[in-house]
Amino acid sequence: MTLEIGIYTKDLELTDRIQDYATKKVSKLERFLSEIGECRVDLSYAKTARNAADRYIAQITIRGKGFILRSEERSDNIFAAIDATVDKMTRQIERFKGKHWRKRGAEAEATPQEEEVPQEEPTPLIARRKSFTLDPMDENEALEQLQLLGHEAFFVFFNVANDRINVLYRRRDGTYGLIDPRVS
Repeated sequence: MTLEIGIYTKDLELTDRIQDYATKKVSKLERFLSEIGECRVDLSYAKTARNAADRYIAQITIRGKGFILRSEERSDNIFAAIDATVDKMTRQIERFKGKHWRKRGAEAEATPQEEEVPQEEPTPLIARRKSFTLDPMDENEALEQLQLLGHEAFFVFFNVANDRINVLYRRRDGTYGLIDPRVS
């Protein structure tokens, strides 16, 4: 099975050379994790970056049944950014496989599947809207997913222990907190 790779750019011209290079590098990820259902590569150029070495940005998001992994790296040229992002994603895949396949065999637990919802008209307060499917998981699995996604601010999940939507977040002291909202 050949991995379908979607390549998207922002403030950067997608030349055949860049597209071929990204496709060649990212397709190698399938060797490490064959259950990849979708792969998205976002390439951009940040003209206003403080450091010239951080102007080219490459981000890879892979999704499969029960998981979503994301990596992002910056560099002074787009090819180096792609290489660094692929290397980082390879490490994330190894970490993901180690945690899930060694403990539970070949069965991975579910995580939210994010889907971007197009915003119809811009508002000054809400810059981006997202909609995603919540798969049931316990608090420990939610903590693993929070760390695997790479953004450790918060993670929304459906808690199987109480059949409610919960929010796991990282506190300033490095510990984690859990928000368990209730409707009055």
